Amino acid sequence: MDQGRAGRAAGGAQARRAFAAAIAGAAAIAAVLVSTAAYTAPNYPIKPVRIYVPYGPCGVGDLTMRLLADKLSQQLGQQFIIENRPGAGGIANMAEVRRGRTDGYTLGEMGNGQAISVSLFKELPYNILTDFAPISIAGSFEMLLAVPDKSPYKTIKDVVEAAHKKPGTINLGAINPGSTQNLSTYLFQQVTGAQFTVVPYRTTPDLVTALLRGDIDVGFDYYAGFQSTIGPGKIRIIATAGDQRDPLLKDVPTAKESGFPAYVVTSWNGLMAPAKVSPDLVALLSTAANKALADPALKARALNLGIDMTGSTPQQMHDRLAADAAKWRTVIEKAGIPKQ
Repeated sequence: MDQGRAGRAAGGAQARRAFAAAIAGAAAIAAVLVSTAAYTAPNYPIKPVRIYVPYGPCGVGDLTMRLLADKLSQQLGQQFIIENRPGAGGIANMAEVRRGRTDGYTLGEMGNGQAISVSLFKELPYNILTDFAPISIAGSFEMLLAVPDKSPYKTIKDVVEAAHKKPGTINLGAINPGSTQNLSTYLFQQVTGAQFTVVPYRTTPDLVTALLRGDIDVGFDYYAGFQSTIGPGKIRIIATAGDQRDPLLKDVPTAKESGFPAYVVTSWNGLMAPAKVSPDLVALLSTAANKALADPALKARALNLGIDMTGSTPQQMHDRLAADAAKWRTVIEKAGIPKQ
């Protein structure tokens, strides 16, 4: 082949490659535009939305998200369906959301439990701060300290003084090692400087039964767990661990009021999506969630379960997650709890 023909052949091949590249680039841009249009379409959602929840049915985390999902279904005209995936520290549930499509039809619940998991596990298949897009905090609930009704302890100070006199003889009960309830007992020891014995229980009913029998001296859990057994002959709440008094327990002082200002334990759960979801869709869902959470009927229903359902911006939820991850990392390290 002469040089002219060779040059023309090379030029033709180069042109064909350039044309193919242009077509590929145009296709990629078109895909992005179509994808973005799907995210920001004014008729979202056009099919049911699934919310993956890392807790079993009827727990406070599950109840929080079900209340929100019901309201979102009413507002947006499509079902928001709860998918419970408890176990394994919530890791499988979070990984499922991370793998989900970023079209707004795969959402998840995350909160204090996921902030804790960062320091409890040697390795996670995701980064809680970068692999998910926060939408809004949904519900908050404070830790309660309960004793058997016949207990001689009337206040936190009574419990702490007894522990200082006889280190290790006062039993603190809580569910699930690594849960907020369980770690709150270690924070309690660190804040008070007293030595206790921590007794783990599998479920809240097991914990309540132990309290009623007098097997443990103090139980740590949320209002939803203790609600049915608060009263004469059953259990008493001697303190709450929120910033302010619980509206359902107005006569019960906070730990801060009782002389332990550093003992604040308020857990929470919120709604999130995979990280690459459109910002416009995050904004749409955040607006819808905050509107739902401002509904007086919803707030009243949640309050009866001991849940303060108040929304947030996505950034506020992100900041809360980061702050809690740092807080519980310190508690876990001081307590010498080994990573799983």
